[in-house]
Amino acid sequence: MFTAHLVTRPARVASIVLAVLLGGLAGCSNGGSADAGSPPSIDDVSSFALALGVDPLNTAALDRLGHYDLVVIDGASSAGKVAALQRRGARVLGYLSVGTVEPYRPWYNEARQNGWLLDRWPDWDEWYVDVRAAGFRDLLVAEGERQVSSAGFDGLFLDNTDMVAEHQPQAKAMVTLVAALDKMLGPDHLLFAQNGDTTVGAIADHLDGWNREDVSYTYDFGTTSYQPVSPADGRSARRTLRQLASRGLIVAATDYTEAGDKSAATDAVKAACSARALPFVSNIDLSRIPNQPARCR
Repeated sequence: MFTAHLVTRPARVASIVLAVLLGGLAGCSNGGSADAGSPPSIDDVSSFALALGVDPLNTAALDRLGHYDLVVIDGASSAGKVAALQRRGARVLGYLSVGTVEPYRPWYNEARQNGWLLDRWPDWDEWYVDVRAAGFRDLLVAEGERQVSSAGFDGLFLDNTDMVAEHQPQAKAMVTLVAALDKMLGPDHLLFAQNGDTTVGAIADHLDGWNREDVSYTYDFGTTSYQPVSPADGRSARRTLRQLASRGLIVAATDYTEAGDKSAATDAVKAACSARALPFVSNIDLSRIPNQPARCR
């Protein structure tokens, strides 16, 4: 989604992968080659934070996030919060769920009144949405445009595109929606999505990057505990990360571990790096941001 999107992406990400494998070529915002006060070149990205559970204007959080090159915060965040992170040298993506809607979103009532809601997802108190509805797709494209034009985000981070695995009639419309967001963003903004080993292939040509949650460790809502994923699930996650990296995408891996479990965090980082992914380890609320980014070395 940078200039010459499909032509230059493999070369651009090849340099990112090389930087990751060599320990980061000045990718940190405190030591990068970009001018002070401006985001680093995307070629310099060697760290990633999915920071949905923190207030980026909190001084302690800002100090920690200032060490990361690519940061995801909620798309409803203000332009001031986005700018504060960008001044630290980060590229900032706005989180936008496109397969579900949360009851606190401004467009929830419109979705409910128009009959766009499907079944409820109890783990997160969200509702799956009928993306076949052109009105809902238009609403999300307008929201994405607001995020980048008014709030100043460097791109969008889409969640729940993989809802089509269980709602298969939505599959074609999801591709249409992601393509429309890609077109709206144009060549100067990033488009990321996450999850969906079996569904991401349909939208990968529209993406600059992909994050896979639960590569090594996950949170079990049933037992309310952190657990390692099964060996088969771990292999599947790493395989998809490698495949997408080979296609030219920036890939990241987010794992969820108990606070203080250094062994689990170390294992998660090692597994992410083996899959050519930028590692990030946090708690399920995404409120724990490591003081220093994990990087592959």
